Amino acid sequence: YFPEGIDIYFENVGGPMLDAVLLNMKLHGRISVCGMISQYNLEKPQGIHNLRQVVAKRINIQGFLQSDHFHLYPQFRHLTLRYIKEGKITYVEDIAEGLEAAPAALVGIFKGRNIGKQSVFIARDQ
Repeated sequence: YFPEGIDIYFENVGGPMLDAVLLNMKLHGRISVCGMISQYNLEKPQGIHNLRQVVAKRINIQGFLQSDHFHLYPQFRHLTLRYIKEGKITYVEDIAEGLEAAPAALVGIFKGRNIGKQSVFIARDQ
């Protein structure tokens, strides 16, 4: 899939996914880490088995929190809405219908079943 390797990876899954990515990173690749959703509900979080790749390939890994960038939100919102209207940014929604579908939709997020943003519509406007 990555014959020349991965330059930049945005990590929010962790576990086996991160292990696979580390094996496919390019020399001096960069990884931004904002989450590890596959690990949140495990009794014993999984370790990273390919961590040696960070040294061998001189990979730069940096964690960050959304709260570090709250001051940029007004500018982000303005530009994002403009880009959506212009068609420069597109998105996919995974919509579940009715309150009874909410529990399965939530579980589906953590099991990787949804595609795009998961929403639950309780009632549609008539």
